[in-house]
Amino acid sequence: QVQLVESGGGLVQDGGALRLSCLASGSIFERFNVMAWYRQAPGKQRDFVAAIINDGRVPYAEAVKGRFTISRDIGKNMLYLQMDSLKPADTAVYSCTVNLPGTDFWGQGTQVTVSS
Repeated sequence: QVQLVESGGGLVQDGGALRLSCLASGSIFERFNVMAWYRQAPGKQRDFVAAIINDGRVPYAEAVKGRFTISRDIGKNMLYLQMDSLKPADTAVYSCTVNLPGTDFWGQGTQVTVSS
């Protein structure tokens, strides 16, 4: 059973930074199609944040371009999201996901709160 576990969320002031981590059980990062971060603010739909695609593309949502950086360490089975210049609008539960052929896996999410 594959599990994804996020960590690194917390409370930070406007303009601050956080780094989220996503640890995967098993070697799924070696055979992925897409690995990504999504976020969901209270009362809103879940939104795409950033992704690493197996063809080399690394797309970002317009709202986070230039501020967030997605990266991975396959040897450690880790996916990261470095978040700089955080804004109150970035407040949400952040979840990592990995798409393999025929299935998706999701973590439970980690709360990020940015105070003004």
